[in-house]
Amino acid sequence: MMRSALLVTLGIAITAFFSFWSVVFSFFANSENNVHKVARIWGSILLKISSTKVQVIGKENVLRGKPQIFMANHQSDFDILIALAYIPGQFRWIAKKELFAIPVFGQAMRSAGYIEIDRQNHEKAMHSLDLAALRIREGKSVMTFPEGTRSRDGEIKAFKQGLFYLAIQSGVPIIPISIIGSGAIMPKRSLKVKPGKIILVIDKPIPVKGYTLENRQELINRVRQVIMKNYDAYKNEDMAGIKDVQTEIKAEI
Repeated sequence: MMRSALLVTLGIAITAFFSFWSVVFSFFANSENNVHKVARIWGSILLKISSTKVQVIGKENVLRGKPQIFMANHQSDFDILIALAYIPGQFRWIAKKELFAIPVFGQAMRSAGYIEIDRQNHEKAMHSLDLAALRIREGKSVMTFPEGTRSRDGEIKAFKQGLFYLAIQSGVPIIPISIIGSGAIMPKRSLKVKPGKIILVIDKPIPVKGYTLENRQELINRVRQVIMKNYDAYKNEDMAGIKDVQTEIKAEI
């Protein structure tokens, strides 16, 4: 418990430091890309100090120089760090509005060009998705969690339809991503951080051509099935990795 308390305290301090510099960099040219690079370093450092090892599978499936929509399952706040640190290239987050209300951190998110979404207001949420579609047409990729919230039991929940509206409207491919193991390192609504290993599986792009708003459920099912297939395939391997890392930490102590 003491280790977790120290990690959380250090993590808050590091987050405040990088948030401050993200706001500073926002006043310079090419600000959004530079702030995203700062966020990538932030994510890498927090993963390092928490003794989190990440294995990436399928990095070659990320499209280079083209916009795309990343969709990943969501179990832990660590998913954000993993995506920032290990998904190559520039992308923008679609994030819940509550995060933008955090002092300095919220301003840093705006500086990076991240898109705020109000889940409680349908009209505002659709406006945010239209804004995201505009950013994609401008050549920006976006990162999303289609479950809408973190899973507490590790099961991949039903996907929200709004993000698939975005994919169909923008016409860019979806990159399915499976994150395995983050829930064991830091579960939802917990500040306890355990050392461990995470597997990040990036699958091949799924084109949205041929899908419409009327048959978008078929697209939802296709993307979800790919994410679940990879999650189930690597889950046992990840649990073995978590035990190995925890043994290493105990040996060092």
